[in-house]
Amino acid sequence: MTHLLQEKKELFHPPVPFDPLTDKLYSFDFTDRNKELAFEQIADTESFSEYIQGNLKKHHCKYGIGGYGELRTLYARSKHFDTDTEPRRLHLGTDIWGPDGTRVMAPLDGLVHSFAFNHQDGDYGATIILTHHLDGLSFHTLYGHLSLNSLKNLQQGSWIKKGEVFSEFGMRFENGNWPPHLHFQIIFNMDGWEGDYPGVCKYSEKEQWLINSPDPDLVLQMNRYIIY
Repeated sequence: MTHLLQEKKELFHPPVPFDPLTDKLYSFDFTDRNKELAFEQIADTESFSEYIQGNLKKHHCKYGIGGYGELRTLYARSKHFDTDTEPRRLHLGTDIWGPDGTRVMAPLDGLVHSFAFNHQDGDYGATIILTHHLDGLSFHTLYGHLSLNSLKNLQQGSWIKKGEVFSEFGMRFENGNWPPHLHFQIIFNMDGWEGDYPGVCKYSEKEQWLINSPDPDLVLQMNRYIIY
């Protein structure tokens, strides 16, 4: 299934306003290799936001990006990622870090599959899932950490055109208490989920989750523009 997305990569519209000729991307590392980011900063959303914005400003980058398949220490900040056995720490999407209010556009024509306000601390906050059909392949894209305004007047089954602005990055009180960013994830099988789908899994179960949620850059086509 991933080979078709790779073959059709030129069809996808960027989900955020980005001009590769003028805009730069900064690659964030939120594993234990990042020694400059203390847990106390991660646990405090205001401090975490200052870290994000400080690095973007320092490196003259419009957005920060990264995280797919990343074993992240930052999820220890919220009990939302704890389980009775092994905590969830492996990230299944790509995060695009930028200002709240950043416009989000559909990469391909699609239908609104579902949406919800997942308001638990550390969760997605406002979330929208689209369904796309491409040469016989059905797949879904998930957009997490949006604004509550993005959910207004939304209806399941509504048609969203390729390139249409349908949502925006949310602020901390509406995006799960995170610095403003977009969690973008590809999902082949929703397994009955609506308005939500795990964006972080147990490391011991990574193979099955990564197969169902392949590298978002198949659609994003942004990693090639990372400068730092």
